[in-house]
Amino acid sequence: MNTSVIEQVRASNLWTVASALPRADRTLAAIWWTVLVLRGLLPAVFAIAMGMLVGAVQHKADLIMPLAFFGSVFVLLQILPPIHRAVGANLGNRTAAWLYDRLTYACVLPPGMGHLENPKLTTDLTMARDFDLGITGPPMFISMDFIAGGLVEMVGGASSVVLVAVFNWWAAILLAGAWMATHWLLRESAIWKDRNTEEVRHAQRHADYGYRLAVEPAAAKELRLFGLADWVVERFRSRRQRLFELRWEATRLRERPLVWSILLVLAVNVVVFWAMAEAALGGHLALARLVTFASAVIGTSMIAFGGLSWALDGTAAPIAAVMRLQPSMAKEGALPRGHESAQGMPAREIRFRSVTFAYPQATEPVLKEFDLTIPAGSSMAIVGQNGAGKTTMAKLLCRLYDPQDGAIEVDGKNIRTLEIDSWRSRITAVFQDFIRFELSLRENVAPAGAPDELIRQSLEDAGMAHVANLDTILARGYPDGTDLSGGQWQRIALARTLCAVRFGAGLVLLDEPTAQLDVRGEAEIFRRILAATRNVTTILISHRFSTVRHADRICVLEHGRVVELGSHDELMAAGGRYKTMFELQASRFDPEEEAALDVLD
Repeated sequence: MNTSVIEQVRASNLWTVASALPRADRTLAAIWWTVLVLRGLLPAVFAIAMGMLVGAVQHKADLIMPLAFFGSVFVLLQILPPIHRAVGANLGNRTAAWLYDRLTYACVLPPGMGHLENPKLTTDLTMARDFDLGITGPPMFISMDFIAGGLVEMVGGASSVVLVAVFNWWAAILLAGAWMATHWLLRESAIWKDRNTEEVRHAQRHADYGYRLAVEPAAAKELRLFGLADWVVERFRSRRQRLFELRWEATRLRERPLVWSILLVLAVNVVVFWAMAEAALGGHLALARLVTFASAVIGTSMIAFGGLSWALDGTAAPIAAVMRLQPSMAKEGALPRGHESAQGMPAREIRFRSVTFAYPQATEPVLKEFDLTIPAGSSMAIVGQNGAGKTTMAKLLCRLYDPQDGAIEVDGKNIRTLEIDSWRSRITAVFQDFIRFELSLRENVAPAGAPDELIRQSLEDAGMAHVANLDTILARGYPDGTDLSGGQWQRIALARTLCAVRFGAGLVLLDEPTAQLDVRGEAEIFRRILAATRNVTTILISHRFSTVRHADRICVLEHGRVVELGSHDELMAAGGRYKTMFELQASRFDPEEEAALDVLD
């Protein structure tokens, strides 16, 4: 029984928030709780001070001490709320920063990336990522004031009940019970609890997505071109409307319980004040004590408005989400670290040996008993339809995931045995969704640092020698910043890879590296890539056969298996699927473009 109660307390929103505050800032949390308790006690102390002042006046006693006491309490009632508000805002900001730090570590530190692509974690991740942006509730620095107000009223109501108990124990029980009953009677009208249901979180997530589609520039062209403005507005409106309906339903639930609450509280207050009047008229209760106890009876009403407010619910949800995410993400993104050095690898070959891999929650594996050998120092092109497993191969080689079955071997060693950072230092890559840093050109080409001369040479090899000064920020939101076209950004990503090759990377992964370039630009870039990566192992994933035909060997993937393997000439002579795909794509080019495709021949 005791264990169950403890578990319920630990699962409560108040415990969730209270346990997070000192972790964010122990000193501020201690000050915030101290001021909160003081503010909660002051109404009862003020009732006592008022009674003392009335008693002094009634008995014509010295008023200096009662007035000083009364004035001190009154001043504290005025100055503590703004102080508490300032401390709470600071503590809220510190707590939000602490939560973002924990979320950042939870996302970045696991060596794999399964935790970022697991659908089970999507809801918590969305809530934790956006909690302080005012989307699902007020930012935490604002919520802290609402939380403090509710808890101050609860403490104030409780201290008033204690004071009423001095007058009569049963009066205190009646008042406390009546006001606490209002929480139970109105429990189903907690709007913010309704927002924490799975249905509401689902609607909230889709509404937020519709909002981002409407206000962010990335989707602006398609929205206008395809006439989707009304669709986005309707999608956003319908999800928001559902939230408004839940609020209305919750508000309507108050109607009948509110009537019962008013009748109950009114009846109890009539009984208690009647008892006080009888005691005063019978000479058993002095005027000073009557004033004190009457003020305390009124103060007990704070119980009804204090405590577990909507702000507490809204703040506890993202805190709980972050706390849940940490162990879950650590588990989903965990990989064996390995212990052997990858220095000089690959020197002989990379081999996929009966590799089977499926993503989290997937019903079918992407790769199934996949076998492929890539000689070190050669270039291998991977082609196939969407979903064939091409990009998955690259992720597995980078050890962003480990296969469920089989092994990937480098020079005869399972890459699981290689120390992750050591192996990744041997790899450089351009992914289809490569990152665009809002940083200087220098930091975009060499985020980890490199000599300027090497950076300039890498930019020249990528055809971007004169794009901008190395100190120029590649984003228009900064002074003297600039933005680039899609093709220029792709060349920057290629320059980053070429820079890494000059720093000693032995394996180059190119996942659609020239997708945003025209045929001539692609031919020029690939010629530069081949020249710069002549002595390293290169794996090229591309839909453009004008590029892949110049690789040493070409692998055709289908449903996670190798269906054809050989050079361009060998596969064309075989007359299989590669030839069919090549001729189908080549038929779309005019003679001038065909000439561009032959630049590398």
